[in-house]
Amino acid sequence: MNYGRKYVGTDLGFNVLTRPVMYNSHHDIEIYKKNDDFSDINEEVTIVGNICESGDILAENIVLPQVDEGDVIGVLDAGAYGYVMSSNYNNRLRPAEILIKENGEIKIIRRRDTLEDLMRNYL
Repeated sequence: MNYGRKYVGTDLGFNVLTRPVMYNSHHDIEIYKKNDDFSDINEEVTIVGNICESGDILAENIVLPQVDEGDVIGVLDAGAYGYVMSSNYNNRLRPAEILIKENGEIKIIRRRDTLEDLMRNYL
């Protein structure tokens, strides 16, 4: 809490999803509880990234089910368009791209970056 506002920090920065900072795009957000403990409590939060710059805000003042440390935050509808706009800004590695099919099957679309991926353009 900071002056009555709850900030939820993520390991997702604007280097991975730049659309919200560039033109205030909206992405639905879901909370996946770490212990499958669904909460009836809703709260207003601001979801922020890990870049620690003022523009690294994924969603501001949105109402979500209570978010606790260790929960997973799903940022929806980022897709391939989000990936093409991503970068290794500040030498950050991009995460894997995951598709969750309607039947719940999980498919890795693109593997997570490695240090070797980051360095190959500098050698």
